[in-house]
Amino acid sequence: MPILAVSVPATAEDQKRRFRGAYSILEQAIGQRAFPGAAFGILSRGGVVALDGVGRFTFEPNSPEVTPATIYDLASLTKVLATTSKAMLLYDRGLLELDQPLGDVLPGFVIGMEPGSGKNRVTMRMLLAHSSGLPAYRQLFREHTSPSQLVRACLRMPLEAVPGTRAEYSDIGFILLGLALEVLSGEKLAPFCIREVFAPLSLVSTRFCPPAAWRSLIPPTEDDTTFRHRILQGEVQDENCFALQNAAGHAGLFSHALDVLRFAACILAEGRTPEDQPLFRPETVSLFATRQSSPQGTSRALGWDTPSLPSSSGQYFSTSSIGHLGYSGTSLWIDREASLAVVLLTNRTWPDRSSDLIRNVRPAFHDEIVRSLRGSVA
Repeated sequence: MPILAVSVPATAEDQKRRFRGAYSILEQAIGQRAFPGAAFGILSRGGVVALDGVGRFTFEPNSPEVTPATIYDLASLTKVLATTSKAMLLYDRGLLELDQPLGDVLPGFVIGMEPGSGKNRVTMRMLLAHSSGLPAYRQLFREHTSPSQLVRACLRMPLEAVPGTRAEYSDIGFILLGLALEVLSGEKLAPFCIREVFAPLSLVSTRFCPPAAWRSLIPPTEDDTTFRHRILQGEVQDENCFALQNAAGHAGLFSHALDVLRFAACILAEGRTPEDQPLFRPETVSLFATRQSSPQGTSRALGWDTPSLPSSSGQYFSTSSIGHLGYSGTSLWIDREASLAVVLLTNRTWPDRSSDLIRNVRPAFHDEIVRSLRGSVA
């Protein structure tokens, strides 16, 4: 698999002609107010074959236009670009044991637990695979406004299922995973990822807590009328992450489409950087990208998701594909068999969170891309 070649079609018209079906899907979605705009990129067999933006930051006609350089709140793509990447590096360095109990790393998780709660059986692997038994989500920010208070609330969170018996996508689990990785590495998530992941991959526009100078480059995610009482632009939308000072294992990362493709290229290159240097071991990439055999019916790999029926990746991505979604309207899907990666970044939560039309947009968008690629080969 060749390393990412940062090149785009000779003219914008080339990619618009080749992927006219995908453009049409996005333009229709904007017309239906699924989101005001989108940036997207397509990596195929080592090269960027499309990189563009459509629509605007908001639905106002004088709002800035989205471009390939537009930076978005990645939301839960943080779980793979940052937290899972850190887990992979610590695993490679012998600092992370997947079957180590979480309570060994974060004793507060098991101290004072109810007899028979099962919390002593929760492992690092279960957190990565979303099978810990922890709940999906809680509005902890309502009562716990400081990082220490919110962390204690996560540590004391009771399980809703016996560990290892139910797949339940859990923000709480990834908050705790991020904290455990900080203990194992002796370093906070953000500086570790900037130095050890983002810098080697030249992800120059990928950051937690983007600087104030970037704010005009970032579409707003929400007109928040219930918690912060302001328009959220250039600050993390997720309230629990905000209470954790804008950087956590489950959310907080900002980036643009090309940087996300650079990260995907590393995964497709079995863990190698653009300079052909190893970042992750190939065996580790394969391990974390493999769908777990339990709980029964799970679609989860380690940190990643895999295509289910139906899937936001559409109907053509192979069963060995991995991907992830972000609540704000972001997604990344990587087909390891086809050497294909597709990133779609939107602010579908603008001006509020009521629209879920993106559920229909995502599979249709990916299907049109695959059809266009197959047609060009034919």
